[in-house]
Amino acid sequence: MTERFIKNEQLNFIKKQVAWIKDSTKQHLPAGVLTSVYEISNDKILNCVPNMTEEKKNILDFSTFKTVEAYDQALEKLKAYVLPFPAITEQQLKKLFPKSKKLKLPDLSTVDLTSTTYLSWMDSRSNKKYIIYELEDQVVGIECFFSPSSKKNICSICHCHGEVTHFSTITKAKKLNNPDYYKSIGNLICADSSECNKKITDVSYLEEFLRESLRK
Repeated sequence: MTERFIKNEQLNFIKKQVAWIKDSTKQHLPAGVLTSVYEISNDKILNCVPNMTEEKKNILDFSTFKTVEAYDQALEKLKAYVLPFPAITEQQLKKLFPKSKKLKLPDLSTVDLTSTTYLSWMDSRSNKKYIIYELEDQVVGIECFFSPSSKKNICSICHCHGEVTHFSTITKAKKLNNPDYYKSIGNLICADSSECNKKITDVSYLEEFLRESLRK
């Protein structure tokens, strides 16, 4: 058995491709079209994790599967190769937010780290939402103000439709002609971060947002 090498969002991406295959098999598509669906999805699965060894490629090679059951069994086996979110202590969380003197911390014992792309929780007392993520091999964190009300819309992070809430953070971007310049960054994000972690398949926007928010 090789080491863990699949991130949560990559597993979600693979699940999405398998779901597409399953849906296509129910639509009575022409054989040629269905074959194309299999080939395209399998190719996406095989290339969703960069810089893989041959051993890892073999694990993600779904091209020989012919049944829905075979795909389901392969997905179940992939769980053993999922990288967990970096272990983090309450003391480390406090260091990420030194200005929050009454920081309300999440119960880390209830978090499934193998199903977590980013760690997030809300503090309803201060109307703040906290986001933790491993960016460029370093765990970083930001705090945002969120609206206590939610509505149906598209989440900026997972790009899926569901219950979202508006949240914003302020960054002090450098401007030579205005050293006191502040920029507010607002987004709609899933009200339930655990659901967001189940649906996220691409971290490009999340990483872009964090870099912008952390800019000094």
